[in-house]
Amino acid sequence: MKTLLPLALLAASLPALAAAPPDMLPVRQISLELARDIAMASVEACRQDGYNVSAVVLDRAGNVQAALRDTLAARHTLEIAERKAGMTIMSGIDSGEFRAARGDIRPELNHIDGLIVMDGALPIRAAGSLIGAIGISGAPGGDKDAACAAAALKKVEERLEFAM
Repeated sequence: MKTLLPLALLAASLPALAAAPPDMLPVRQISLELARDIAMASVEACRQDGYNVSAVVLDRAGNVQAALRDTLAARHTLEIAERKAGMTIMSGIDSGEFRAARGDIRPELNHIDGLIVMDGALPIRAAGSLIGAIGISGAPGGDKDAACAAAALKKVEERLEFAM
C-alpha cells in the first residue's frame, strides 16, 4: 500500500507536467564521428568520379563539426563548402532547391558572412530533426557536388535512422 500512494500522486501530476512549457529542450546533435564519416564519404564519392573536393559538415547551429580538403582540391573550396552548408542550415533544405526557389534574394544573401546561394549542400536529418548540413565544393558543377553529398548520406543512412 505504501508504494501505491506515491504512484497515484505521480499519475495525478502527469497531465500538469505534460501541459507545462519546458524550460529545457531536448535536441538532437550530430556527433564528431558521424560528421567525420559523412565528410570522408563525400570526398571518396567525388574521388571515384575524378573530382578533388572539400567537404564541410556543420552542426544544427551552423558550427563546423568536420572539414576535409582532398589533397589536390583548391584551398578556397573549404570556404565555399562551408558557406553552401550554411545556406542549407539557414533554409533547412537542399541548397540547390533554395537557389531555384529564391533567385529574388540571392544577391543579398551572398553578401552575408557564412552563406552562399549555390548548389552542392544537403541537409542532414535524423528522426525528422535537422541535425546538420554537408556542403561540397570542387567538382565541376554544384549538381556534381550535391551528388557526392547524397552518396555520403546514403552510406550512413542506417546510422541516421537509428539516431533516435
